[in-house]
Amino acid sequence: MVTASEDLTKKSGRGVVLVALLLAAVNLRLAVTSVGPVLSEIRDGLGMSSTMAGLLTSVPVVCFAAVGLTAPRLARRFGASRVILVGLVVLAAGLAVRPFAPGTVLFLLLSLVALAGIAVVNVLLPSVVKDRFPDKVGATTGLYTVALNVGATTAAATTVPLSEHAFGGDWRLGLACWAAVAVLAVPSWLPLAREPFAPPAQITTEIPVRLSRTAVAWALAVYFGMQSTSAYVIIGWLPQIYRDAGVSAEQAGVLFAVTSFLGVPLGFVLSSYAGRVRSQSWIAVGLGVFGLAGYGGLWYDPAAAPWLWAILLGIVNTAFPLVLTMIALRGRTPATVVKLSAFAQSVGYIFAIPGPFLVGALHDATDGWRAPLALMVGLMVPQIIAGYLAGRDRQV
Repeated sequence: MVTASEDLTKKSGRGVVLVALLLAAVNLRLAVTSVGPVLSEIRDGLGMSSTMAGLLTSVPVVCFAAVGLTAPRLARRFGASRVILVGLVVLAAGLAVRPFAPGTVLFLLLSLVALAGIAVVNVLLPSVVKDRFPDKVGATTGLYTVALNVGATTAAATTVPLSEHAFGGDWRLGLACWAAVAVLAVPSWLPLAREPFAPPAQITTEIPVRLSRTAVAWALAVYFGMQSTSAYVIIGWLPQIYRDAGVSAEQAGVLFAVTSFLGVPLGFVLSSYAGRVRSQSWIAVGLGVFGLAGYGGLWYDPAAAPWLWAILLGIVNTAFPLVLTMIALRGRTPATVVKLSAFAQSVGYIFAIPGPFLVGALHDATDGWRAPLALMVGLMVPQIIAGYLAGRDRQV
C-alpha cells in the first residue's frame, strides 16, 4: 500500500526531521510539570479553591484522552507535519497567555488550549517516526522520549527558581517563560510543513481499519493506561509516601528525582533494544515484575530500602517509551500508526483517569498507604498481561 508521504518526494533530510522531533518532544510535558511547583502561588493569586485545584491537576489526562482522538482526522486532511506545527503554535500561545488570566475559569480554559496542542503532537510523533525512520523506530523513539523527560524534569525543577530569582518572585512570568521553548520548536517544523502533501484518498484507496475490533489495539490501550496510572501515581504521591514513612523531605525529593532521572538513559536503551527484536512481550513482562517488586517493597515498608524501591519504580517507568515503540512497530503504515497512536493513547488515558483519585481516596479512607499500594500491586497484573499481548509480533 502506498501512502501519501511515500508517494510524494521528501525534501527534508533525516537530520532536519530528528531535530524537529526532539524540539517538539521537549515541549510535551512542560505545561503539566511547570504547574505543580507553583500550585500554591497559583491558588493564592487566582483565589482557586481546593476543588478547582484538583480539577486543574486532572485536566491533562482528560484533555489528552479527548483531543487526541481528533489527530488522525486532522493528519489525513492536512498532513501530520502541518498539524504538529499548528499544535506547537497553539501550545506556545496557551503557555504565554495562561498565567495572566484574571480568574480561575479562564486559567483552566487556557490550560486546555495549551494541552490541546500537546495532545495532537503526542499522537502524531510516533507516525512521523514510523514514516521517516522505519529502520530505526526504537532508537528514534528512545531519543525523543529522552527529550520529553528532560523537558518535563527541567520545568519541574526550575520553575520555582526562575520565578524567585529571575523574575522577582512573579510566578506568572515563571510559568509564561516556558512558551519560549515551544516558540523555539516552531521553525524546525516549517520545512516539513512545506513538503508536498496530498490526502491518502487522492493517491490510493485505503482499507479502513476498525481498531475497536482489533485485539492488538486494545492490548496497547490497556498497557498505555496501566503504565500511565503508575506514572501519575508516582508523580503525585511517591514523595509523600516516603515522608509519611519517616524519610526526610529532602531525601524524599532526591529519591523521587532518582526515579524520574532513571527513565532518561534506561528509556533510550530499552527503546533501542525493543526496536531491534521481533517481539517485546517479555520486555513488558520483565518491567511488570520490577513494578511488582517496587510497589510491593513500598507496601512492606517504604523506609526499609528506599533507594531500592526508587530504582525499581524508575525501571518500571520505562514502560512509557516501550509502549510508544510498540505503537510504532504494530502499525504497517504511518497512517495506521496515527490511528493506533490515537486509539491507544486516548483510550489509555481514559483508563488512567481514576487511578490517582482512587489512590488518594483509599489513603484518606484508611489513613495509610497499605491499601493504595496494594491496589498498585494489583494493577501490575493487567499491565503485565496487556504488555505481553501488545508485544507479540503482529501488525495492524
